Amino acid sequence: MKTLLSALCLTTALALPALAQETPTPGGTLDVIVQPEPPGLVIGIVANGPAGLVGGSIYESLLRYDANLDPEPSLAKSWEISEDGLTYTFHLQDGVKWHDGEPFTADDVLFTLQTMLPKTLVKARMTMDHVESVTAPDPLTVVFKLKAPFEPFIRAFNYGSLPMMPKHIYEGVEDYARAPANDTPIGTGPFKFVEWKKGSYIKLEKFQDYYLKGKPYLDDVIYHIIPDASSRSVAFETGVVDVLPGGSVENFDVPRLTGLDNSCNTTKGWEFYSPLSWLWVNEANPILANVKIRQAMMYAMDRDFMVDVLWNGMGKPADGPITSTTPFYSAPEKPFYPHDPKKAKALLKEAGYDGTPIKLLPLPYGETWQRWAEVVRQNLEDVGFKVEMQSTDVAGWNQRLAQRDYDIAFTYLYQNGDPELGVARNYLSTNRDAGSPWNNVEGYVNPEVDKLFNAAAIAFPAEKRQELYSQVQGILREDLPVLWLTEMSFPTIYNCHVQNLVSTASGVNNGLRDAWIKQ
Repeated sequence: MKTLLSALCLTTALALPALAQETPTPGGTLDVIVQPEPPGLVIGIVANGPAGLVGGSIYESLLRYDANLDPEPSLAKSWEISEDGLTYTFHLQDGVKWHDGEPFTADDVLFTLQTMLPKTLVKARMTMDHVESVTAPDPLTVVFKLKAPFEPFIRAFNYGSLPMMPKHIYEGVEDYARAPANDTPIGTGPFKFVEWKKGSYIKLEKFQDYYLKGKPYLDDVIYHIIPDASSRSVAFETGVVDVLPGGSVENFDVPRLTGLDNSCNTTKGWEFYSPLSWLWVNEANPILANVKIRQAMMYAMDRDFMVDVLWNGMGKPADGPITSTTPFYSAPEKPFYPHDPKKAKALLKEAGYDGTPIKLLPLPYGETWQRWAEVVRQNLEDVGFKVEMQSTDVAGWNQRLAQRDYDIAFTYLYQNGDPELGVARNYLSTNRDAGSPWNNVEGYVNPEVDKLFNAAAIAFPAEKRQELYSQVQGILREDLPVLWLTEMSFPTIYNCHVQNLVSTASGVNNGLRDAWIKQ
């Protein structure tokens, strides 16, 4: 079994200078690209990447995580786990305030985890399914009693997985997604929301009453919304922006930008996510419900070309539902659907494909993704599929996927540090209801897979979990509920005067309280 530490050590930096040892200098504005424009900032409701990039500085959870996924204090200053693994006691930081000045207490934690997030975030609901009770013996203590030992529980409190939400704002709201309060997000994070000029920028400013005295060091953070990829690159070249988060420029521009004077870069800060890309396949379409059709699609796609050409060699072809950098990964026993057009054509003929067009929905995150969709379309058409490309914006993409209005569609999702926290949600039959673009969007149903995932979540010791996860990976590789493409690698490019930009396993999204600008 690949250990957690050895798995994470596979994540390497392109070039990361030694952290400066000087005393951080307070002040200054950090200019960051956010791409594309997020559909919202309340990450307890909107869970996509751009929302998390901005929302991670507004909202916090009880813990943060280092590159080894070891927990660190955040809204909880300390914690204890009982010897039997059933009781987790969190002691909250003193003097924490929401951005509107109201105190943050254990009541907010209870409201967040018992009332709000189970209705808005699938991953939160799945985590809380393991909890027998949550109580607050006093305003600064929260006690979780689990139904059974659940080893991943301590890794569930990332800012994007279980973000704390203000009870005094959302209590009694019937439709969280349409709450007027969503326009002015209120968190406990190091920066508070100031302004969102649609299509231009989002501005956050230092929260003066932040509970960690002296932090954050920056005065402001401005997230620039620049739709054109070449203009984003120019903005970095000319000093308009300081930080290009992973995925914010086209891959073909990365070598040039990283070669500029005073340009630093790193692939660190993705250890918690281990992003994995795939094609959703809507099994409500009777053509796509045929596993031979899905297998033909996999054999048709040249995934080595996708990595080498479209991603400049960053990342690697994926071979199943768990990335090789995530705990409990197991390698396939045979080559995973190598590019084989002849095999694809044979399967297509065997399946009796009648030429009905298949609609392909790209991810609207820029030119690289559009090119990727064109490569997939060409690969599929080369073996006999008829493919119709569709287009939409980010909000439309979210809606189409949530309502299952698609045939095949691009996505990439996070592993969240453990298969139970970031993988199972995409394949459990209990998560296939419409309404979310991040659960079992394909509509896959396999009782044996349900049984294995549920057993692995609570199995002990780790060797038993590995055994169960190895079994479920084997089944999923045969069933192909989705078409896995690549284990993704994103470099963060930044001006070298920015110090300590990446200080957690969640990178820029959750580390700006520690960042500072060297004058």
